[in-house]
Amino acid sequence: MEQIRKASGNDLGAVNRLLEQVLKIHHDGRPDLFRDQGKKYTDTALLSIFTNPETPVFVYERDGEVLGYAFCVITFQNSGSLQPVTSLYIDDICVDEHVRGQRIGTKLFEYVKKFAREQDCHNITLHVWECNHPALKFYEAMGMQPQFTSMETIL
Repeated sequence: MEQIRKASGNDLGAVNRLLEQVLKIHHDGRPDLFRDQGKKYTDTALLSIFTNPETPVFVYERDGEVLGYAFCVITFQNSGSLQPVTSLYIDDICVDEHVRGQRIGTKLFEYVKKFAREQDCHNITLHVWECNHPALKFYEAMGMQPQFTSMETIL
């Protein structure tokens, strides 16, 4: 049986395992920026994120095993020359490397899209590293397109 649900404290181990996989992808692509080891969040921080209604985390579970997640942040823009807009920002999305290609990412993305509509969000945004070609292709397949471009010069 499969389901997508909000993350809970019982998911700490699985989420940490998936966060390690994301770190490896980022380190392999940009070792100048990402360490080869470390944690993006402490367990205490994760528990706080899991319970904050403005930072929902959804997990994909099959037969009791968490195989993917989507970290989200609900944001509201209402300043300067920009229109007042509520957005859902996908901070991180990951599918376990052992089950990629089984449409789990698509199911998570569609679930997040439905959730964003229910929250009356105007759009879904995210950042993706240029070195992460599979993620770029995935997000394009989900219908996402560039909103703006961030550039750098390494000194």
